[in-house]
Amino acid sequence: MTSDATVAIGGSSLRVPSLGGGTWAWGDVRYWGYGERHGSRDVLDAFMASVEAGVTLYDTAEVYGHGASEQVLGWLARRSGAPVVLATKFAPLRGRGGGRALLPALKNSLRRMGLARIDLYQIHWADFEEASIDDLMAALADAVAEGLVTAVGVSNFSATEMYEAHAALARRGVALASNQVRYNALHRAPETDGVLAACRELGASLLAYSPLEQGVLLGSYGPARTPTGPRGQAPWFAAEHLAAAAPVAALLRAVGAAEGDHPPEQVALNWLRAKPGVIPLAGARTGEQAARNAGALGWTLSESGLARIDEATTRWR
Repeated sequence: MTSDATVAIGGSSLRVPSLGGGTWAWGDVRYWGYGERHGSRDVLDAFMASVEAGVTLYDTAEVYGHGASEQVLGWLARRSGAPVVLATKFAPLRGRGGGRALLPALKNSLRRMGLARIDLYQIHWADFEEASIDDLMAALADAVAEGLVTAVGVSNFSATEMYEAHAALARRGVALASNQVRYNALHRAPETDGVLAACRELGASLLAYSPLEQGVLLGSYGPARTPTGPRGQAPWFAAEHLAAAAPVAALLRAVGAAEGDHPPEQVALNWLRAKPGVIPLAGARTGEQAARNAGALGWTLSESGLARIDEATTRWR
């Protein structure tokens, strides 16, 4: 197992290395092609490679594969018996009933995962037409009071929404542990839109999803090679974005070669890990991908390496 110092998720009792695993692809057919391009054996290999390398935090959501990702992750965690920290998310879908639907949804997530308690439970996004932040935070506080969750967080919340969520939870004596947002070298908005600053001020961790821009930062895609199906329609696979990203992917390879022959995913993840309070969540569909991601643990980028990446990606702030 790779040794790496652990950090707390916000002010909670949960401690993990500053790298986690994203599991959207574990069970999702429509977007990720689960069962077609990768399957149960692949994600088992990915999970075990991650665990063996010291990764303990794994994030899913009830909407990933309509609950299938939760089922897969729960099965893997139970099968392995590894001491992992598991997170999932509640979707405040239109017409669902807002905060009233949270506890039943949480219990369904626990049933799918085969758990009595979830470590980190998050609101997947804010939707003011469906439920107020006060309403959603009250439901999260109720989940804590019932002993169903250890810590609570949000996802895709703006800085203003974070402050409101923090205040609403504080009235119930509950801490806001995290905000999960898209953050990578090609999407540095959290540095300028107030989210990263709010996380630091409020003592919440920023959980960075898509830390590799779904493979774009690895140079895996180009105008003539994009994913098939719905995933290929995502804006980060647009030709102009891929063309602009190519020099950054090349820089990551160059920095990695200069700093111990590390692959670009490890460089991109370490660039995020170097930022106080940030924990990247890296997805993997195979054991090889997971092992390469987990290799980001146990070493750090030099100041000059960090500065080169910062300078080259300033336009994406």
